[in-house]
Amino acid sequence: MRFRQHGISLIGMILVVILVCVVLLVGLKMVGPYKEYFSLKHIIAQVASEAGSDVSDSELRKRYERQAIVDGISQIKPGDLAIRRAGGGIVIEAEYSHKVPLVSNISLLFDFKASSKDDSK
Repeated sequence: MRFRQHGISLIGMILVVILVCVVLLVGLKMVGPYKEYFSLKHIIAQVASEAGSDVSDSELRKRYERQAIVDGISQIKPGDLAIRRAGGGIVIEAEYSHKVPLVSNISLLFDFKASSKDDSK
């Protein structure tokens, strides 16, 4: 009676390790842009909610800039914010792209749009 071995071969194991490494590389490269996006979203929501209707756009931009320096946001400058008054409140929006190099000439491109207005309502 012959017993046949079961399991993964060496080449199969190498391919699985390569695939896992690629997935980890892409996943780790995605953490930074998404962390910055969620920080940006939090800051503009905070600035918009704390501001009264009589606050000027330049004062809102200054408030954003101070908080962005603390949180390390470098992609969006105060001049990139779109500020409008709607429904008795202030809505601050920012739309931007973030390019993250992976390997050689391969990059990830993220398109983000953050708003102080809650889109879930």
